[in-house]
Amino acid sequence: MNKIPLFIALFTLVACSRVKPPEPFGPVPSERQLAWHEMEFYAFVHFNMNTFTDKEWGFGDESPELFNPSELDCRQWARVCKEAGMKGIILTAKHHDGFCLWPSQYTEHSVKNSPWKDGKGDVVGELADACKEYGLKMGIYLSPWDRNHADYGKPEYIAYYRNQLRELLTNYGKVFEVWFDGANGGTGYYGGANENRKIDRKTYYDWDNTYSIIRELQPQAVIFSDGGPDIRWVGNEEGWANPTNWCLLRRKEVYPGYGRYKELRSGHEDGTNWVPAECDVSIRPGWYYHPVQDNKVKSLTHLLNIYYRSIGRNASFLLNFPVDSRGLIHENDVKQVLKLAETIGKDFAKDLARGKKVQASQTRGNSRKFSPRNVNDGEKDTYWTTDDQTTTANLVIDLGKPTSINRFLVQEYIPLGQRIQQFTVEAFLKNSWQEIASETTIGYKRILRFTTVETDKIRFKITQSKTCPVVSNIELYNAPVVIQEVEIPDDS
Repeated sequence: MNKIPLFIALFTLVACSRVKPPEPFGPVPSERQLAWHEMEFYAFVHFNMNTFTDKEWGFGDESPELFNPSELDCRQWARVCKEAGMKGIILTAKHHDGFCLWPSQYTEHSVKNSPWKDGKGDVVGELADACKEYGLKMGIYLSPWDRNHADYGKPEYIAYYRNQLRELLTNYGKVFEVWFDGANGGTGYYGGANENRKIDRKTYYDWDNTYSIIRELQPQAVIFSDGGPDIRWVGNEEGWANPTNWCLLRRKEVYPGYGRYKELRSGHEDGTNWVPAECDVSIRPGWYYHPVQDNKVKSLTHLLNIYYRSIGRNASFLLNFPVDSRGLIHENDVKQVLKLAETIGKDFAKDLARGKKVQASQTRGNSRKFSPRNVNDGEKDTYWTTDDQTTTANLVIDLGKPTSINRFLVQEYIPLGQRIQQFTVEAFLKNSWQEIASETTIGYKRILRFTTVETDKIRFKITQSKTCPVVSNIELYNAPVVIQEVEIPDDS
């Protein structure tokens, strides 16, 4: 009597093991890109010569003697970021004025000629130590434009720039991201020349050979610029991606300073490379500290909207702190970012979908390996998928009892590519399915906010997909307060 069920179980196990997973579709992320996706929220720190001259872009003729923070404490930066739920810090090691926050052997325009710590200080080194202490990753911003250097615009400058890049990537431990700005060329001091210098943004830096230095010294670091190669700018500095946001880009078309930057808000559906978006935005109007902006820190509503329009739209959230002339993140900035962290914690306090019964309209090969239960098991490497020819499908999550819901979170299994083009979310209300949201792309993560509904079932319908959909995670939440979406422009 007991042999028949055992035989059936063994037969089912063997049959399931023969069902092959879907083949990767289109561009897929690298190992370093997958690690970056999981970071989601991290900090930018703009702190440099501009902090002491009350400027956004220095001209390059500033004296190193102006750099003299009175209470510089990189441990405070790291502590605040850690408490805010951030995973790393990217520092402006050199901005457009050319002043270096580390004692570079290739220039005199650096902290080694400042009064801070009698010229013995190293901001990059102190931040590296602080990040290590607080379990954060460190990134480096190194401006390609240098308004101080006499050779900018000439081939000799490229050798100088690469030497500095090697210093930063060799002497300070692991770096998770290298950030290249799109601002290149214009008026500057240039060693006393005081002139306007223009460069060909596509060819001057010989980017491929510059990138090879990063691949050699920091193989797990992602490279950011307008066109990647690993991470792209989102096309604005307000911190939002378009609702349709592909991780894909026709990368050979895009370069630092790319003119059609609005395309970067959505990426390219027919992109040739995996180049996801990073949303950079400052917590204040300016990127650098200005005392007159102490009362212009973004509101909680504004910051929360940025969170949902960046991380909630398949991008990362890079929030800038303009560290003040003391060398500290200002108290007003600290207050707001910790309010944001507290609110996010409340919004996602309890996943109401975890472990609930899930049914699918179709499962690949009827295999338990690809069961719909994989979408709410809490495991990032399991997923539900359909047969290859099935590009429309649905999942129903049975909550077991009437439950209040106002957040829907969904993730594709992106190691196999980004596939889904359109989907809807429906709630079972008054004995019928009623649509509560209709959206497009998903990618690594999509989070929807909507007016609270009370329902015992939620249906996720994939209405268009490039090929068979692959979904790794669905979560449902009831945030305590639904804050209206205001203050941020969208889709412009």
